[in-house]
Amino acid sequence: MNKLGFFITSVLVALAIGSSMLFVVDQRQFGVLFQLGQIKQVVTEPGLNFKLPPPFQNVSYIDKRLLTLESNDTEPTLTAEKQRVVIDWYVRWRISDPQAYIRNVGLNEAAGALQLNRVVRNSFQQEVNKRTLKELLNTQREQLMADVKKEVLESVRGADKPWGMDVVDVRITRVDYADTITRSVYDRMEAERKRVANELRSTGFAEGEKIRAEADRQRETIVAEAYRDAQAIKGDGDAKANAAYAEAFGRDPAFAQFYRSLDAYKASFAGKSDVMVIDPSSDFFRAMRTPAPAR
Repeated sequence: MNKLGFFITSVLVALAIGSSMLFVVDQRQFGVLFQLGQIKQVVTEPGLNFKLPPPFQNVSYIDKRLLTLESNDTEPTLTAEKQRVVIDWYVRWRISDPQAYIRNVGLNEAAGALQLNRVVRNSFQQEVNKRTLKELLNTQREQLMADVKKEVLESVRGADKPWGMDVVDVRITRVDYADTITRSVYDRMEAERKRVANELRSTGFAEGEKIRAEADRQRETIVAEAYRDAQAIKGDGDAKANAAYAEAFGRDPAFAQFYRSLDAYKASFAGKSDVMVIDPSSDFFRAMRTPAPAR
C-alpha cells in the first residue's frame, strides 16, 4: 500500500513538474520567457514550448494585436486665437519589440497606454496652439493629425530608450468649444431667437391692431349707413302714414279725436298697477262722456 501511494504521489509530482515546463503561446500574443527575473527569450510564433520549472523560468504574455487608445481628457486646449476647445482623438498602436517594451515601459498593455496617452495629449496641445479654430476644423485638420503622429513616433522611438511600440494612426473624432463657451454660445443663440420672436410678435400685434382698427372703421361706416337708410325708410313710412292718417281724419274729425283719445288711454294705463288721480270732469275723459255720433 505504501509503495502504491508513493508511486501515485511520484506520478502526480512528475505530471505537475512536466506541466510547469510547458507553455502555449497564442497567435494573438507574444510569449516572454523570464529566467531569474531577466528576459531569456521572446516567443513570437504560436505553439507549444518548453521551459524550466518555476522559479527558474517564468512566462509572461503581451498582446501583439493592433490596440486602440481613446482620449479621456476633457481639459480644454487654447488655439492660436486663444479659443478654448476640447479635442477627442484616438490612436491605433501595437507592441513591436517586447523586450524594449518591457524594459522601458512596463509588463502589460495598460502601462504603454498610460504613457502613450500623455505623449499624444502633449503633442495635440502643442499643435493646436499653433492653429486657429478654422484651421482645426477645415484647412489643416489632416496636417494636424500627421504632425501629431510624427511627434509621437519621435518620442516612442527615442534613441536612448525606445518604447518598443509602433503608432499606426492618429485621428481626431471631435473638436468642440469648452463647456463654458458652449453655454455662452447657446445663451447668445437663445437671446437672438427670443429677440427675433419678440420682433415678430410686435409686428404681428401692430398688424392685428391695424386690421382691428380697419374692421372697426368699416363696422362704424356700415352701421352709420344702415342707420341713415333705416331713418330714411322710417321717415318715408311716417310720411306715408301721416298722409293716410290725415286723409282718414279729414273725412271724420270726430273719429280722429276719439282715436287719439284711445291712444292716450292706452299709453296712460299701460301697467295694471298704475294709479292715476284725475278729475272726472276734465277733458281727458271727454271721449268717454261724448255720445257716439249717429250713423
